[in-house]
Amino acid sequence: MITIGPSGLGSKPLQFLNFLKSVGLNSCEIAFTHSIYMKPEQAEIIGKEATKTGISLSIHAPYYVNLVSEDKQKIIDSKKRILDSCRIGDLLTAKYIVFHAAYYQKLSKKECYEQVKESIEDIQDAIKSEKLNAVLCPETTGKATQFGDVEELVQLTKDTKCGICVDFSHIYARNIGKIDYDYVCKLIKDVKTLTCHFTGINYGPKGERNHTITEYERAKELLEYLKKYKINTRIINESPQPLEDAIMMKKIFDELWKKEN
Repeated sequence: MITIGPSGLGSKPLQFLNFLKSVGLNSCEIAFTHSIYMKPEQAEIIGKEATKTGISLSIHAPYYVNLVSEDKQKIIDSKKRILDSCRIGDLLTAKYIVFHAAYYQKLSKKECYEQVKESIEDIQDAIKSEKLNAVLCPETTGKATQFGDVEELVQLTKDTKCGICVDFSHIYARNIGKIDYDYVCKLIKDVKTLTCHFTGINYGPKGERNHTITEYERAKELLEYLKKYKINTRIINESPQPLEDAIMMKKIFDELWKKEN
């Protein structure tokens, strides 16, 4: 099964969840871009409404995360931001906790991988200790300076049992306008906990620059490959108009899957 929805809950989250249901969308990601702004009491109310409406929620943890740093305090603070996202996610019934894990800096890819792996295992221990319903989902990143190519993340799922967030547009930008969907889909098709992002994207010689409106043909191409490889996942649209583009993707999805019946 594939579920589709936008990034962002809007200023009236309860009404928005019901609107998503009314237009056939069934996923949504709450972006705590700068900080976790939501109070626990509000999170519980939203979580109950999400369950009632059947909307699958995820969280994008604050962007100020770097699990690989010479400054140990930055690592401590980064772990706390991710764990705090898990805590509020537990109240929201949002078990997918998405985050950008790290930068390579002066380290080799192997050295960076080992440090990220260690930090993820530390956070997983805390999740287990607090009995939180949360799965860490480090995200594929859009620049070659950032930890998070698809091979690294698939290996991370094998080593730590974490989930992953595959941002197909980030992969496209990281590879300077190229993506081999057959290769990526073969890598991720057996990942147990998988959530995805998609949008239009601008890129330059160093990779991602900014998100743009989702192109119909590119969205259709992605969905055709997910159908081909029978990949079950969630797709969150992160374009500048995420709701409109998520609705467009849902229409494409319905057309493609209708052909089977």
